[in-house]
Amino acid sequence: MRWLLALIVLALALPAEAQTYPQRPVRLVLGFGPGGVADIVARTVAPKLGDALGQQVVVDNRPSAGGIVAAEAVAKAEPDGHTLLLISGGNAVSSSLYKSLSYDPINDFAMVSSLGFFDLAIVVDPASPVVSLKELIQSAKDKPGTINVGTIGIGSTQHLSAELFRSLAGINVVIVNYRATPAVMLALKGGEVQVAVEFLAPLAGQIKSGAVRALGATNTKRSPMLPDVPTVSESGLAGYEATSWNGVAAPARTPATVIQRLNQELVKIVDMPDVKARLLELGVEARGSTPEWLRGYFRSESEKWGQVIARAGIEKQ
Repeated sequence: MRWLLALIVLALALPAEAQTYPQRPVRLVLGFGPGGVADIVARTVAPKLGDALGQQVVVDNRPSAGGIVAAEAVAKAEPDGHTLLLISGGNAVSSSLYKSLSYDPINDFAMVSSLGFFDLAIVVDPASPVVSLKELIQSAKDKPGTINVGTIGIGSTQHLSAELFRSLAGINVVIVNYRATPAVMLALKGGEVQVAVEFLAPLAGQIKSGAVRALGATNTKRSPMLPDVPTVSESGLAGYEATSWNGVAAPARTPATVIQRLNQELVKIVDMPDVKARLLELGVEARGSTPEWLRGYFRSESEKWGQVIARAGIEKQ
């Protein structure tokens, strides 16, 4: 009886939102279209989170440049935990890329948890005489301005990773931007660009089959997908690190008890063996975090890539 009374008192002491959340389906909004890595991550996690919360979690795709449309929708949503944002590195750099935003990328969101991290690769055509990053850097120094590097759009993780590589290596290469990954790879095969920087996941099959040659992976440790491919830092460019990532955020002023509940469930979900295995197929290392860690990481990513953007002279759009 004493234990029962204690539980009743504890329940009454909890804030009302902790006892009733969620009251209806939860929307997970993301600034990417269907079928990409971020979308698959969201659709892998969403049903698990729905099961844990006892309410459906609906994935809401709102693709736009910089993920602005999705972020704006969540920033202005009711801060009750029923509208969440799948955040990425694109959100962290948006303030450095765009002249005006209707929201503050840092202060208008309450961070919940990271979900996963994924690498990029620097690749060349197999017919290229360049077989290592050291040779690529030396070739660029011997013939400045003659090497084209292909990436997708300005401000993308791929583009900024190429800019960081150019800056740290101290080389003069021309970075050429394309609309999508297939266009980058066609340009590589056609000789329009001699190097490409792209997420590892869509390239892994081509690398393993020999259709493209990987010179380096962009994380600080080798990817489990391609353990024989050295990292950029291993190849002599100390301090180089470029990793893409996804996490979850809620509108600012969302009750702390709701953030805590979401965090607990998401950390459990990304640690599930089937979730880890599914994400690893995409080249994603599933990893949760505390809200505090994610906020600090978001700030550091914003500062790091903001400096890269400034050095590269990329004009705000």
